[in-house]
Amino acid sequence: MANNTFADRAKIYVRSGKGGDGHVSFRRELYVPNGGPDGGDGGKGGDVIFVIDKGLNTLSDFKNVRKYKAGDGEEGGKRRCHGANGKDIVIKVPPGTVIKDYDTGKVIIDMADREEPFVLLEGGRGGKGNMHYATSTMQAPRYAQPGQIALEKTLSLELKMIADVGLVGFPSVGKSTILSMVSNARPKIADYHFTTLVPNLGVVSLGEGRSFVLADIPGIIEGAAEGVGLGIDFLRHIERTRVILHVVDAASIEGRDPIEDIETITNELRSYSEQLAARPTIIVANKMDAIPKEEAENVINRLKSKFEPDIPVMAISAATREGMKELLDRTYEMIQTAPDDVMEFTPEVTLEEYASREEELPYTVEKSSEEEGVYLVEGPRIERMLGYTNLEDDKGFKFFQDFMNKTGINDELRALGIQEGDEVRLYGWSFEWLD
Repeated sequence: MANNTFADRAKIYVRSGKGGDGHVSFRRELYVPNGGPDGGDGGKGGDVIFVIDKGLNTLSDFKNVRKYKAGDGEEGGKRRCHGANGKDIVIKVPPGTVIKDYDTGKVIIDMADREEPFVLLEGGRGGKGNMHYATSTMQAPRYAQPGQIALEKTLSLELKMIADVGLVGFPSVGKSTILSMVSNARPKIADYHFTTLVPNLGVVSLGEGRSFVLADIPGIIEGAAEGVGLGIDFLRHIERTRVILHVVDAASIEGRDPIEDIETITNELRSYSEQLAARPTIIVANKMDAIPKEEAENVINRLKSKFEPDIPVMAISAATREGMKELLDRTYEMIQTAPDDVMEFTPEVTLEEYASREEELPYTVEKSSEEEGVYLVEGPRIERMLGYTNLEDDKGFKFFQDFMNKTGINDELRALGIQEGDEVRLYGWSFEWLD
């Protein structure tokens, strides 16, 4: 039975750390009865960071762990103490991983073989303590800034292998045998369809510093690009290859015509991606050892007359290694001259757009301790709103009312027991409460 631990897609939930809240406190020292504000800042929340681990080649680890959370920042403390920062969460993925937003399917980042870590979600900034809000008119601010909220996303991870050369063809044409003969890979081999249910990678060394990475892609069947069978699950793995070796059973052991096989697979590649179908290709006529000598020349001539000079045809026998050296040398030469435009998926959303959050400034809602029926609303968030709102204009006043509702200030006033006819004061403005 084939190895079923391979995974090339995963769905995960990630969450950055919330910023720690700023602290509200005042100095309480001997002989200083009315000390100023000394509330410290909250710590920054941890980031969600992705890194490439070249020792990984599947996404199978994500089958067991699907939720990844960074640490929250701690609240600030008295005496200007800064809260501790939250711990980052570092997520390791194999080379070739494409990270997408699960809900929209948009590409966020193609890790490919990225060397540097990628910060997907930054932790929330820590809130400022009340020591920052003392002014000549507000010497004892009783508010501090809340820490920024955490960001949470559901992601889709897709592994698109990175290989110089991809082996494609129908099941049982000998791709796994070729890979095992010429590289350090040890794929499972048997004479039945879909014996290879996982893509296998191997390094082919030709000596003198010449080498390339070869990928054996599981057998593609007709209709694969539309989702028939297992083919579409593996077509993604040859999107990055620079050269394609199209392997056919020249001996027609299973009764299929090699030319029809080539045309069928080519159509599947084209249906999936025109760019993929245009990759430099060599047709590899395998199993020549199973053809009587008097017929072998006719088979090769038939293939060459159909596909050359556009696509070279090379005859081999993976079982006896006949023609293998010539094939590998030709493949290496083709890699050197192949266009260096291996598909890398362009981000479809900017991080600024994807991971944006609104800044929250502090405010307080209090019942006056000096005057009956008076409620005070103050803080930088209120000052900012009043700075760009004309309360004497109908539209401006409507905006002000919406602001009071959306921020929850009106709910806080109700919770404090405000009654119809009571007074609400905001930095020189006074309103009668009507509910």
